[in-house]
Order: sequence, then C-alpha cells, then structure tokens
Amino acid sequence: MPGGHVSIKEVQNTAVDLKRREFLLRLASILGVVSVAGLLWPFIRALFPSAVTRAAGRPIELDVSTLTVGEQRTVMWRGKPIWVIRRSDSAIAKLLEPNQQLEDPESKLPQQPPYAQNATRSLRPDILVLVAACTHLGCVPTYRPDPHTLDQYWPGGFFCSCHGSKFDLAGRVYQGMPAPTNLEVPPYYFKDLNTLVIGVHASSRVSEVNG
Repeated sequence: MPGGHVSIKEVQNTAVDLKRREFLLRLASILGVVSVAGLLWPFIRALFPSAVTRAAGRPIELDVSTLTVGEQRTVMWRGKPIWVIRRSDSAIAKLLEPNQQLEDPESKLPQQPPYAQNATRSLRPDILVLVAACTHLGCVPTYRPDPHTLDQYWPGGFFCSCHGSKFDLAGRVYQGMPAPTNLEVPPYYFKDLNTLVIGVHASSRVSEVNG
C-alpha cells in the first residue's frame, strides 16, 4: 500500500468481510431466537392446553336408563376410570344394616362430597358412582357383587388384588386394610331421572330430582 493508497481489491475484500460479519451476526441472532423459542414452547403449550386436553376435563353425560341391575359400566373422566353401577334392592338393604367392620361407615372423612355421606354413598340408592382406583396405591379393584365369591364371609363388593384391600358395595373400606379411606366419589349430579352428569357437583335443587 505505497503512498497510503488503498487498492480497489482491498476495498472489495473489506466490503465482503463486513457483509460476511453482518450475515453471521444475523444468523447468530436468528439461532438464538429459535433456541429461546424452543425452550419456552413447553411452557407456552402448558398455558394453552389442546382441544383434546380441554375436552378430557369437561363433564360427561351417561344415560343410566339402560343400565341393568348389577351391571357395571366404566367411563373416562379427566383420565380417570369412573364406575357407574346399578345396585339391586337386596344390595341396598344390606348397605343400610349397621356394619362395625367398616373403617368409615358413615363416610365422615373429607375425601367425598356431602351427598356421599350416607350408607349408600350416593344421590340415588340404586346408582353408585365411584372413581375406580384403590385409595392405597391407585390400583384398579375388581367388582365382586356376588356373596361368597371371594371367601365364605364375602358379602359382595370390591376387591383390590394388588394388596388385598376390600370394600363393600358402597365403596366403604373394611377395617385393617392397606387402603386408608373409602373409594372416592367423583362430582356428579342427575340432569334428569336418567341422565347422569359426571364432573359437576350436585346442587340442592338437583338432589330433589331423586326425592
């Protein structure tokens, strides 16, 4: 570079270097934004649940008019299996008898709604609605409604084969079992005589439908 003159080639090279540096800076900025967006996306998705997730949390309806005596149906609500069972008159009569072998016969512990604090643990004596999960470790018990099918003293109810917990036909746990509490009663009400809605607590007005 004699005499302090800068050649055209040097100017061109400098211009190319500046453009390259500008390109690399822009590329780095874009990559940084993409990386941050990738990190934030799970949190953004959590704030705006999918339609499937929203639908899973909505109340569900079930027509119980076709539910036969002794029949058990299972529906899903909020990812939980829910049992709906129509009990016989003899099963209801058995539940109304005093039973000193039950841990919480009057359902005084607070894991159930007020309308489950009765001998049948239900709004209607014939229709039982329960979360199908043992209150010990969450296993799904089996429905054993017939007497003497588990042992000679078995009156009928639910049995958890995971650790041996036993429940009567209202979901009340027997004394000395691994399960600490009665089976959970989900929120529900009757929209009319035959339409069961699971996912919304019964109001006093709705309770009147069942007398």
